[in-house]
Amino acid sequence: MTGIYPNKNFIFGILGIASFFIFWQIIGHFQLAGLSWPSLTDVLKFLLDPERHGLFIRATVATFRSAVMGFLVGALVGVFLASSAHLLPILRDGSDRFAAVINSVPSIALGPIFLILIDREATPAGVASIHVFFVVYVSMSSGLKSATRDHEDLFTVFGASRIKQFWRLNLPYSAPTIVSGLRLSWPAALIGAIIGEWFGASRGIGILIINAMQNFQINLLWSAVLIAAMMSLLFFGLITLLERLAYQRFR
Repeated sequence: MTGIYPNKNFIFGILGIASFFIFWQIIGHFQLAGLSWPSLTDVLKFLLDPERHGLFIRATVATFRSAVMGFLVGALVGVFLASSAHLLPILRDGSDRFAAVINSVPSIALGPIFLILIDREATPAGVASIHVFFVVYVSMSSGLKSATRDHEDLFTVFGASRIKQFWRLNLPYSAPTIVSGLRLSWPAALIGAIIGEWFGASRGIGILIINAMQNFQINLLWSAVLIAAMMSLLFFGLITLLERLAYQRFR
């Protein structure tokens, strides 16, 4: 489906982001929301100050590393559990309930558990992996069911084993859905990493946000939020391109 993401959507997205930045600048410049909402130019001036480059780079690298690690671990666990439940239907109900229970627990409650079970520096990645796991599990489970009954019957007639049918039919059919799940799970991984940093990490965007709120450093707070937003949008866009390729190849 080559036209699933027309170019006009990209243009509308750019216009939407630009409109938000203009809106932000107007509110901050005229102090329509008080001192707690600085203008975009003030935030950028603070963010781009050479004296603070080291601080922001270290925080960004730490959060990015935790988010990526959590993203990979959560995605692998989600794919593995969904694949196992598909190949062994007896596991389906238990896997669905397990995923639902894990997803229902608030991240703020998972942080202390990870802090006890693993190193505090790994807690952000652990919380991020939980956010990613459920999204990938649901998308993978849905994708593996997307093959038509006629195709499954054809594989059965030709004597294909369940494993071969999984690799040759179900998995290719599910590829676009899996990539869609990965696209949606990246922002969740970033949010999980930032929340996880609140439980004792030595550095990261989450630490900057906490320190800025406690000391009422408004420009620092908005700079950290802007970095997180840009990081999320950048990789969301990259995975969207991968999703488009998956749809062109497998649908």
